[in-house]
Amino acid sequence: MPIPEDVTGDEIDKDVRQELQSLPKTLAEDVAKNLVMVARLIDEDPEGAYGYSKVALRLASRVAAVREAGGFAAYATQRYSEALAEFRAARRMSGGVELWPVMADCERGLGRPEKALDMAGAPEVNKLDKAGQVEMRLVAAGARRDMGQLDAAIVTLQSPELAAGSVQPWTARLRYAYADALLAAEREGEAREWFAKALEADRDGSTDASDRLAEMDGVDFVDALGEDEDETEHEAEHEIESDETVVEQAAEAEDVEDSVEGQVGRDEAEHVVVDRDED
Repeated sequence: MPIPEDVTGDEIDKDVRQELQSLPKTLAEDVAKNLVMVARLIDEDPEGAYGYSKVALRLASRVAAVREAGGFAAYATQRYSEALAEFRAARRMSGGVELWPVMADCERGLGRPEKALDMAGAPEVNKLDKAGQVEMRLVAAGARRDMGQLDAAIVTLQSPELAAGSVQPWTARLRYAYADALLAAEREGEAREWFAKALEADRDGSTDASDRLAEMDGVDFVDALGEDEDETEHEAEHEIESDETVVEQAAEAEDVEDSVEGQVGRDEAEHVVVDRDED
């Protein structure tokens, strides 16, 4: 797959760069460039990111960072079985537990919420940092909802992190998940309160809390651009109709003129005939 000229491979994280040092220099550079493309495209073009991840895997499948990138690219395209296999391989190579929550979410994606809940109660969770533990809580709550256990999902999300006043990277998503669970349980007043709190903490637009609030308040958004396009299209149609009218009027005028000319011609011919008869 083509690599843009502005991609050098130096953009990757220093820890990943260190992992790639086990490869020959040229190969390491090629792998690094493909990993940069995975990171660049994974949000906007998941399929494109997946394609670059397959190239990186073909070049260096024994590097944990490459397997992890392949896992996230597969996960972004909902290839959960493939993602889980890559995450497991990366975990075996690195020995870390950071991927535990996303591995559990892959189990959800494969229709195995019970397995995800088992992983939420495993000893590995205690080894996660705070962000990882919050992520695991979100996955567990999602698994409860998959099983139709709304009340249990709500309780799962009730935690010190949810009630904390300080805003952390995970705060908006945690509050949003809690609000969504409350709304699913038809607790609309509480849901609205927590959607508002999620919006307050959402500094990077990671949720659509503002849209959910507007929807609950019965606000309809009007696409101004769409209106402009409709108006422009209407004006164009009007201009076309006007042009067609002008053309039709011109044609009618020509017909009248031809008719007049024809009548004049006939009158002149008759006059000539009369003159000849008189002679």
